[in-house]
Parts: sequence; structure tokens; C-alpha cells
Amino acid sequence: MHFRFVWVGKTKDKNWRALQEEYLQRLSHFVRFEIVELRDEGAETESKRILEKVNQSNFVCLLDVTGRSVSSHELAARIEDWQNRASKEIAFVIGGAEGVAPRVVERADFSLSLSLLTFTHDAARVILVEQLYRAFTIIKGFPYQK
Repeated sequence: MHFRFVWVGKTKDKNWRALQEEYLQRLSHFVRFEIVELRDEGAETESKRILEKVNQSNFVCLLDVTGRSVSSHELAARIEDWQNRASKEIAFVIGGAEGVAPRVVERADFSLSLSLLTFTHDAARVILVEQLYRAFTIIKGFPYQK
């Protein structure tokens, strides 16, 4: 399995970037991944670029405030299900400040909400990567999740 993170903007704050790198390093023990950072250009242009970076065969998980809220254990179960279905690449998409165009929402196979709270994009990236790492520790039975 391979993860592709497609998100708008770069993590500029050094503290958030350090946390992001820490959890990406931990995640790398479980799954291969790549990060595709897109320029902030407004929802329409960003959405076009997002769709260009998502392969037709990708399973797309869109982070969206209107998406489904799941617990860490439920996320782990979903990832395990995606693995069992032989999903080769999962694309996790985080749109820009204006959100994404309807065509990106339509392309998504699953919409995930991290919280009803609003986070900065830097925080959302860290939370996503940390939760993915946590999901793998749950799947493998490691003690991190306790």
C-alpha cells in the first residue's frame, strides 16, 4: 500500500513542520508515501490541480468538515479494510482555505472529518499523519494508542 498526500500549501511554521516530519518518519515504518504540495491559488484552480495529481486508480480520502467522523479504532479498521481490498494507493486530499470544488467532492471515495472544530492547515496535516500512524499501531497491536 502507498499513501499520497495531496494538500494545498506548505507547512510554514517550523514547530508544525517538525511535528509533521516526526509523524511522517514514524509512519514510514508501516507504509510508503509521497507528499504533493500545491500552490494556494483559489478553490477552482486548486481543485483542478488536485484532480491532476490523483490517479484514476487511487482510492481518494478527502478531508472535509462535512465528512464522516470516526474514532481512531474505526480509522484503523478502515485502513485495514482498504488493505484487504488490495487498494494500492490511497490519496489523502486536504484542500485550500476556500475548500474544494464540487468535482473533487464527487471524486472522493470517502470523506473524513477530523473534527467539528476548525484547524489551521498546518495542524490538520499533523493530526492526519498522527492519526494514520496511530491507526497502524492499532492494527499491529503496538502500545502507542493507549
